[in-house]
This record gives sequence, C-alpha cells and structure tokens, in this order.
Amino acid sequence: MTRSFRYSTETTTMILSLLEYDKSMKTAVLVIDVQESFRQRKSWAQVSNPDIAADVSRLVDTARRAGHEVVWILHADTESEGSAPFNPASGFVRVFEGLDPAHDEPIIIKTSRNAFTTTNLGQYLMRRGVRRVAIAGIQTEQCCETTARLAADLGYDVTFVTEATATFPITRPDSGEVLGTAEIISHTEFALAGRFARISSIAQAFDVTQ
Repeated sequence: MTRSFRYSTETTTMILSLLEYDKSMKTAVLVIDVQESFRQRKSWAQVSNPDIAADVSRLVDTARRAGHEVVWILHADTESEGSAPFNPASGFVRVFEGLDPAHDEPIIIKTSRNAFTTTNLGQYLMRRGVRRVAIAGIQTEQCCETTARLAADLGYDVTFVTEATATFPITRPDSGEVLGTAEIISHTEFALAGRFARISSIAQAFDVTQ
C-alpha cells in the first residue's frame, strides 16, 4: 500500500527557502600548494597526476565563469636551507608555470599542513561570505586532506575535487613499507566521504545537487 504525504504551505515554503539558501551559498576554490617547489624534488617523477596544472586550470576556469572565489595557497618552510625548494629564498615558492592567478585572487602563504592555522584564510572567507569550499592541489592526503578536515570542523560545506589533486608514494619510516599513490588516494576518499567532504570530479565540483 502506497501512502502519499502532503506538506503544508508553510512547510513547503520553508523547504524551498532552505534550498535557495543552499544554492546561494558563496563558494571558494582553495588551490593548495600547486607550486614549483614540488617540481624541484626527485619525487616529482613519481607524481600521481603529472597533468595537475591542467586539471587545476580547468577547475579554476569553471569557478571563475560561475562567479566563485579562487584562493591560491602556497607552502613555505622558512627553517629549511635557503636553497631548499620550499624556502621562499629559493624562488620556487610560486604557482606552477601556466597557472595565472587573477589580480583580485589572493595568494596566501602557509607554514602548516592545513591552510587555516597559520594564515588569515578563515578571516578572508568570512569577509567574502564564503560558506562552501572546493579543495584541489598537492598533496592529496597531506595539505589537501588536512585542510578539508579542518574546514569541515569549522562549519564549511566541503567538496574534495580528487581529480584536481596529486600525490606521491609514501614510505613508512619505521618499517620501510611503501604505500602507492592509488592506495593513498583511495584511503583519503574513503576517510573524507560523507564525514568531512563530498568527493567530486571537476565537472561536478559546483553541482550542489550531487
């Protein structure tokens, strides 16, 4: 036996208002650590996504066309030697060649794995009225995943765009065991999905109905 339910006019209006609010939430793409520093490391030969710059470019172009914010985040290690690729003195703490931040898109320097703790990112997003973030960048399970987790705890609606991330094999220091990039990415998605973030492709990153 099939039962039908009819909402009151007041309830229907409230639901529609909530849906409209969800659609109107301002979104920002957080492009994390897509910087020349990584290309200077020997490990770049093992990167999971050699076309990360092209994928990030597609995501950013889509965001701009939709009127979303774009924030560029770079990682700096000021305690390393001056020639080390993550030390700003090396000249490599800059966005990949071929990616061009617009004049009104901030470039924020962080010194922690997540993009919030050592920056003014939270204040910037609050001033801009952003409540939804789409995360892309390097590395999938480090700075991208930690940023996604913290963003969720701070109350943001988080989309994790795995297709626009990249990582490298990890060697466990106490055992020498190596975890491949496919396993790393799978673990990250498994941990984040439904708990901290919505896992998305580039094409569906801004589809709030998914």
